[in-house]
Amino acid sequence: MDYIWKATVNGQTAELRVRPAERLLTLLREELGLTGTKVSCELGRCGACIVHMDGKPVNACLVMAYQSNGKAITTIEGLSAGGLHKVQEAFLEEGGFQCGYCTPGMIMSVKALLDETPCPTTDQIKEGLAGNLCRCTGYGGILRAVRRCGAST
Repeated sequence: MDYIWKATVNGQTAELRVRPAERLLTLLREELGLTGTKVSCELGRCGACIVHMDGKPVNACLVMAYQSNGKAITTIEGLSAGGLHKVQEAFLEEGGFQCGYCTPGMIMSVKALLDETPCPTTDQIKEGLAGNLCRCTGYGGILRAVRRCGAST
């Protein structure tokens, strides 16, 4: 039986009729058109689908719609109004991506890390990104981007 799902997505109220087994990732991409959140492993292993739910990073592929009902969801599209967020700028400046597929999830993880630890050590950065996989880079540009953000706080 369908039910009404209601949440705040990127600062806007969203209300949808959803099936009980629907995942947050599907709602964001297919119902709300927020395709910046990527589909990859669908097992919570790659981090391409990371969004913030009530300010904490979650794998949208593992969150059932009912678990996000009434929550505040932020996707890569809602990270910064009217321009790039400082993490996005740092990724551009430091070459923190190649194909870009993992970048939205990576950026959402970095944002969460910097919210908790404004000037992280290399070990803290690696731990903060442990749930994100990138098959293109050697992570050097990503680490430089995070360090740049930490230095600018």
